[in-house]
Amino acid sequence: MNKFVLSEINIYPIKSLGGISLQKAKLEERGLQYDRRWMLVDEEGIFITQRKHGKLALLQVNIAGGKLSIAHKTLPEQNISFSLDEDTGEQVSVIIWNDTTTALEVNKAVSNWFSAFLEFKVRLVKMPETEKRMVDRDYAFNNEIVSFADGYPCLIIGQSSLNGLNEKLLEPILMDRFRPNFVFTGGEPHIEDRFKTFYIGGVLFSAVKPCARCVLTTIDQQTGEKGQEPLRTLAGYRTIGKKIMFGQNLLHHHLGSLQVGDELKVKNWKD
Repeated sequence: MNKFVLSEINIYPIKSLGGISLQKAKLEERGLQYDRRWMLVDEEGIFITQRKHGKLALLQVNIAGGKLSIAHKTLPEQNISFSLDEDTGEQVSVIIWNDTTTALEVNKAVSNWFSAFLEFKVRLVKMPETEKRMVDRDYAFNNEIVSFADGYPCLIIGQSSLNGLNEKLLEPILMDRFRPNFVFTGGEPHIEDRFKTFYIGGVLFSAVKPCARCVLTTIDQQTGEKGQEPLRTLAGYRTIGKKIMFGQNLLHHHLGSLQVGDELKVKNWKD
């Protein structure tokens, strides 16, 4: 059996904006530290993503010196930053999929900057530490909570899975289309489908549900342009129950730290 090694750790501080690649990360109760703790919402409080607004891919996020900064990938003079702990204290009711939860607006200037970029009124909100958005009870073990991620604290994909897909595509794509938190090397394509429980470093994870993929994967994360791939090709060999699956959603059983190079050790395999 091949050795599995953690090769990437990624966080996406603002939902649906550019990610940050890390060498090491802290795993907190609702997921990796700073992962999807902020989100854009419209005037009705409904969450906004690249699914409808592909140009969000053009915004890169960085964290340094206690600040979160956002800059346009090709027009870096378009940028703004704010303190990681900043908020107005004003509670906002927000809707993400089937969940209604409470958030806090960061500040008016940041919201106005995003409104100008998107050309309609939006607000940037953060999830307060006191908020408890629950993981789907059909898959939760112990009332786990999640940030503004679609539904689960973490997502893992094997590098072999992307390599196998790229062998089928006319033009290869990057892993950033799939927005994983963890990427690992070793094993055949989609070996992660067989993981039941596994350790990365000293942290125990359960793979609880395949990740259903949407139109966001068809958006080039460097240009914001939308195409037909990889969904068209994936539909031919990764359709399960009428949904296209790629990667595994995870729950973690305790907190800890992880770093690139950690070995992934499978504890139990799925039948």
